[in-house]
Amino acid sequence: MKKTVFILLSLFIASMTYAQKANFKAAEKFRRSNLRQKVGDTRVSPNWINESNKFWYSYKKSDGKNYYYVDADRKTKKLLFDRSYMASEIHRLIHRPYNQLDLPLKDLEFEKESTTKLTFKIDSIRFLYDINSRKLVIKDTVPEEKRRNRWATYSPDSTWIAYAKNYDLYIMKSDDPDSTEIRLTEDGMEHYGYASSRADTAKDKKVRSIARWFENEEKLFVIKSDRRKVSELFVINSLAEPRPELETYKYSMPGEANVPQNELIIFDVESKERTDVDVKKWKDQRLRVRWVSQETAGKMIIERKKRDLTKLEICKVDANTGELEVLFEEEQYPYIYDGYGFGDLAVLNEGEDLIWWSERSGWGQLYLYDGEGNMKRQLTNGYFVTGDIERIDTLKRELYVEAFGKEKGVHPYYSMFYKLSLDEPGMRLISPENADHSFSMAKTNDYWVDTYSRVDMEPQSVLRDKNGSIVLNLEKPDLSQVYATGWQMPERFVVKAKDGVTDLYGVMFKPFDFDSTRKYPVISYVYPGPQTESVPYSFSVSSRYNTALAQLGFIVVNFGHRGGSPQRNNYYHTYGYDNLRDYALADDRYGIEQLADRYDFIDVENVGIYGHSGGGFMSTAALLSHPDFYDVAVSSAGNHDNNIYNQWWGETHHGVKEVKKEVKVKSDKKQEKAYPEDKQDSLKTVISFKSDVPVNQDLAKNLEGHLLLVHGDIDNNVHPGNSIRVVNALIKANKRFDFMIMPGKRHGFGDYSEYFETMMWYYFAEHLLGDYRTNVELKDY
Repeated sequence: MKKTVFILLSLFIASMTYAQKANFKAAEKFRRSNLRQKVGDTRVSPNWINESNKFWYSYKKSDGKNYYYVDADRKTKKLLFDRSYMASEIHRLIHRPYNQLDLPLKDLEFEKESTTKLTFKIDSIRFLYDINSRKLVIKDTVPEEKRRNRWATYSPDSTWIAYAKNYDLYIMKSDDPDSTEIRLTEDGMEHYGYASSRADTAKDKKVRSIARWFENEEKLFVIKSDRRKVSELFVINSLAEPRPELETYKYSMPGEANVPQNELIIFDVESKERTDVDVKKWKDQRLRVRWVSQETAGKMIIERKKRDLTKLEICKVDANTGELEVLFEEEQYPYIYDGYGFGDLAVLNEGEDLIWWSERSGWGQLYLYDGEGNMKRQLTNGYFVTGDIERIDTLKRELYVEAFGKEKGVHPYYSMFYKLSLDEPGMRLISPENADHSFSMAKTNDYWVDTYSRVDMEPQSVLRDKNGSIVLNLEKPDLSQVYATGWQMPERFVVKAKDGVTDLYGVMFKPFDFDSTRKYPVISYVYPGPQTESVPYSFSVSSRYNTALAQLGFIVVNFGHRGGSPQRNNYYHTYGYDNLRDYALADDRYGIEQLADRYDFIDVENVGIYGHSGGGFMSTAALLSHPDFYDVAVSSAGNHDNNIYNQWWGETHHGVKEVKKEVKVKSDKKQEKAYPEDKQDSLKTVISFKSDVPVNQDLAKNLEGHLLLVHGDIDNNVHPGNSIRVVNALIKANKRFDFMIMPGKRHGFGDYSEYFETMMWYYFAEHLLGDYRTNVELKDY
């Protein structure tokens, strides 16, 4: 009898554990779109006024939006204008009512050389306001035809316009609508012309060109791409009217023989002559213009890089003759990284000094070269990563940079800012708070605005001097309405990678009615990188889907993995090289297991995982590679087969092998007859490339849990074929799964994002909580 009671009690507890009702009401309440209007602004975005130490900004709180005027030298902040007075004056002038709590001012800017007179637009009317006299007048109207044409690339002083037509490059004067157009080229053709890629097939009309201007407008240049042999890719917009519409575009994939071939051409405006620069070095090389001279149109600096990304050269080009000179080269294995701002070349004093970012020490650091390519000194040095160069004071030869992981005890992903000299060693920390910082500096280089925060610390916006001292406290957000909902901050945590020594940093989201005596299924939100880890470091009330998802009754975790980010070091960043499908999986599983050991409320027997794009790829791979651990995956827009994703992604992060083969070349027949004694075949080296990335469809037979695949049918970034190939393999393996197409949607799902979010709620509720309610009227909540 006791045994029977025990069995029944166990079954009752189990049913209570795995058939809990999802709290859809709470999830809807804390959906990002429902929180947005309760938050207002959380950071100050300064608009520095001309060459002064003054700026203005707008900031919205629960009492509405105000505009502020700050004088950094005087350490003062005041209202830019009284909003009720402004609403009244606007109404007086144009006889239309506007809400003074949220005035719809557009294109607000100060007049040139002025710090007291500003203009702004409402609809097509431009107003002029004097902050001293408080006088508002109508300055002019902005007719539709006066707005800049989208097809035009204006020269720096807006004297000239460059554009493409019928694949060729044209220029014309911008101030005269009837100006004679000047044709600069006659060699343009489809997929090998001068139009931007999206307008490449347009005929008989002006379209945007690929041309870029030198600062003094004497020359312009193009990197012309020959994509004629590149294979095409297709998507079909089934919602197009009146008939479904085929969209065709060129798209090179990893390892393919035919990839874009780039060349550099410089045009002289006065003579109309062109200079074709001989940039050839490596087969299928990549080409990038790093800098053009600002005072003259005499020189430029370019980068050419091997297709396998192991070598590059920084070259100086004489813009008048086309002569090219190699300044210095870089060699790095498994590849040279130059994404997300890292790796930018900074050029000072018309090319006299060059600042270069390199991982040659294993950590990204800055190096100073002279204009002839000789290294003068290493600017930053240590076991940390230097990020973006935020500002260069060329007169004082000072540099302001972002860095990660330099300060002991500070989260290694927080943006910290430093000041250093180009000529003396040392770095001075100018953002001392243990938080993630932002940077916006006046043109004078005297002051900067910093908004710093953490996921568990409210943002604070301050004005600092160039040495980091706080001059003025600007703003803290008004979160009273958010807290009134019951919202709580997420929690930070650190776990070890599978190697047992590498720290991984993450964030945990709990239900706001959290009960520590309960067991909660755990869901991991993932993005594998390798260019960035999609983990929040600064303050957010929603963290995309995570806050709302947790309210259903889940513990949601979001943490990094080895191979996920360049912000740690070169080893960490390239950990996934040659293993693009699987590298992050062991760390994700091991991290969740550690959290389950640490916290009794985590139910490690019920594990979900989800992600978008690379995260869609990873979440499916996790479910299929670790079917004994993961139970449910929601994978949206996943690049499940990186062999059909874009060339750069697969060849950079998984790798491409350069294959050299010696082939015989037949001797010339006429030469043989004339000189039979010299008859012999010669050898020629033929170079090809090979890349083969493991794919998710190869794991389809392993599916044991529940899988929801979602894709937009006109996704021209990650082609829907990525998901369809997994679908095909799952059908062949006789597996049950779910597949949802988002009709007429690109990679991000657009206005279907909330629908997708709701479907994800249902899916996890069904398969992790046992709640199979359908079509819950969420909006009623």
